[in-house]
Amino acid sequence: MSPDKIFVALFSLAGVAFTYWFFLMRKEQEVSAISDSIDITVEGGYNPEVISIPFGKITKINFIRKDPSNCLEEVVLSDFKIRKYLPLNQKVTLELTPQKKGEFKFSCGMNMFHGKIIVK
Repeated sequence: MSPDKIFVALFSLAGVAFTYWFFLMRKEQEVSAISDSIDITVEGGYNPEVISIPFGKITKINFIRKDPSNCLEEVVLSDFKIRKYLPLNQKVTLELTPQKKGEFKFSCGMNMFHGKIIVK
């Protein structure tokens, strides 16, 4: 086998390993709601993107949008039947009282950016 084919094969394997690590092995950092409230900054996605809230208690989730893109101007929590407009540089508070435990996803209006709510 020629050196250029060996190089391409090794480079391809490295690309597959990096892709696997980046998309599938990345650890999600879960942030717990402290004192029944949590802030999520909306800037190129959601930060934090994984939050945990208590079962059966009212929790205020504050979204603060700093990104001017049209995609992030709305947040959708389909499991809770919530779709809310997020004005730029303003805090929008959603009050949730989860009635079942589990994982619930939220996204932008175009479903390109995602986050997760874990009810414990």
